[in-house]
Amino acid sequence: MKEITIPDLYCPFPTQINKHVDVLQEYAFEWVLRFNLLADESSYQRFSKANFFLLAAGTYPSCQLEELKIANDLLSWLFIWDDQCDLSDLGKQPELLKGFHNRFLEILNGEELTNQDVPLAHALSNLRYRILERGNTKWFHHFLRSFKGYFQGCVEEATNRIQGVVPDIDIYMAIRILAGGVEPVIELIEFCDHLIIPDFVREHDIVKKLKLMATKVLCWGNDIFSALREMADGDVHNLVLVLHYQQKLPLEQAIKRAAEIHDQDVRTMMILEASIPTFGEEIDAELAKYISGLHSWISANLDWCAQTTRYQTAEKLEVIKS
Repeated sequence: MKEITIPDLYCPFPTQINKHVDVLQEYAFEWVLRFNLLADESSYQRFSKANFFLLAAGTYPSCQLEELKIANDLLSWLFIWDDQCDLSDLGKQPELLKGFHNRFLEILNGEELTNQDVPLAHALSNLRYRILERGNTKWFHHFLRSFKGYFQGCVEEATNRIQGVVPDIDIYMAIRILAGGVEPVIELIEFCDHLIIPDFVREHDIVKKLKLMATKVLCWGNDIFSALREMADGDVHNLVLVLHYQQKLPLEQAIKRAAEIHDQDVRTMMILEASIPTFGEEIDAELAKYISGLHSWISANLDWCAQTTRYQTAEKLEVIKS
């Protein structure tokens, strides 16, 4: 792939790293290998070079080791499934994709595994058990809902691919917010740090907007770093590529415009933060930790994108066996 210059993206948030990062590095392969999620040498090498453990350690810098392992395994699961949706022909088969998603949701809801289930389903069942062992069921309802949105976005992308559609920017943004898989990992902030965010705070207009802006910032940052790989793969679900194809911007200008959108959304986040009302001392303290978690995600994601090899090569995967 040809070289492009990634502009400096605005990020006023400090970078932190979890104190258990070295232990996590040793652990990083244990879970994915136990559930046979790396089917061949190519998958193993791609996973090894991606260094997802660094992303987990940066995005959840304050949590204890067991929660960090769960976060790492969830990130691994999401990235492995994302590769299936983006890099294999499964990404052009929305109905087949729906079948997998329906089964995954059944497992997240507690259905028993069968010998017909793929390794990813077994791994997801294990994640559910471990999360519920250390989390609470009320929060898990929100976590489950975030997965439904993620799966919906993946199907919408697959529908566009099979129809040969390049979505306009507004439609693209709405799909990307779902298909980016960001909401499940943002929900995990509460789990990892054992926060209790009451529903009336969660549903407050400013808090909802803040979460949405953080989601957008994470998506646009990834899009900027992954644009060339996705162009080489023939995918159009990327902010840079939508600007390039739909608005006829040269690639360098499209990257610059995407960076401007990213930076403006960060500034909007900060304005929203300054306008959050007080909910009382205890809740304000919990909410402050949650917002710090959003900041950690944004800073760590940019650091990781800049150093991972994940977005440097284009390749084709085989569809997993159903």
